[in-house]
Amino acid sequence: MPKTRLAVIALLGVGFVWGAAFVLMKDAIEQQPYMDFLATRFSIAAIAMILLRPRVALSFKPGDLKFGSIIGIVLALGFITQTLGLSLTTAATSGFLTGLYVVFTPLIAWLFTRKKFATRVIIGVILAAAGLAIFSGTATDVEFRIGQLWLVLCAVFFAIHILLLGAYGKGRSSYRMAMIQISFAAVTCWAFALADGYQPPPNFEVWFAVLFTALLSTVIAFWVQTWAQTLIDPARVALLITSEVIFSAALAVGLGQEPLTVAMVVGGGIMLTAMLIVEWPTQSEPEIPLEAKLHE
Repeated sequence: MPKTRLAVIALLGVGFVWGAAFVLMKDAIEQQPYMDFLATRFSIAAIAMILLRPRVALSFKPGDLKFGSIIGIVLALGFITQTLGLSLTTAATSGFLTGLYVVFTPLIAWLFTRKKFATRVIIGVILAAAGLAIFSGTATDVEFRIGQLWLVLCAVFFAIHILLLGAYGKGRSSYRMAMIQISFAAVTCWAFALADGYQPPPNFEVWFAVLFTALLSTVIAFWVQTWAQTLIDPARVALLITSEVIFSAALAVGLGQEPLTVAMVVGGGIMLTAMLIVEWPTQSEPEIPLEAKLHE
């Protein structure tokens, strides 16, 4: 299987894990302060990555700490604003506004680099945005209260994170870069968590959410994302991991947390169509020469 196709499948897996985490976190942050939850999550993730592969994780190369720290802080800001927004709004609104990073990614890239995207990517972005709007049922009735504003800011941070990772993650160990990002995200979250006194997870349910998001949604997912972005461009990455919104809704419906609606079916179908348009292989598509660093 070509590495680009493998990266696509892996990123869809990331979308599934993040979708599941979205459902778990909604209940967890009602029982533990969201900043304390994030600090615990990222700390466990960073420690796990160092223990699993200490030689790779700590064999820093020139520029690793410089770029990894910046990307990690941006990542932390994205999760802080997302989790704060999630605590203040409904799941549907949170999913829609967080998913706006699929629109912000190419827009910010164009603003700073004037990089042109293929026509099918532009079509895919438009369809994905429309699908997200229908999917959440907020296409014409989004009330920009404080929670919604936090989520819009979250989408901007996630878009910047994707672009920075695409620009400065190539040619570096994906494992080490993921570890550095997660470590600096942990430091950033602890700075806020300690300001008003840290509260540990109060029960098994919250601990399960912490460990799930730390090990699967953070260690595995960001390692995969960092590796995949050495193979495919940031706009396509943004579209693929937007699938987390579909997966989170499917899990919420399956677990009986939310009813199945026409908006979910139609919006989800449009989003899947957008991803197929962008990802459908073409004979003219050039091969990506850069080798991945997954097994370094």
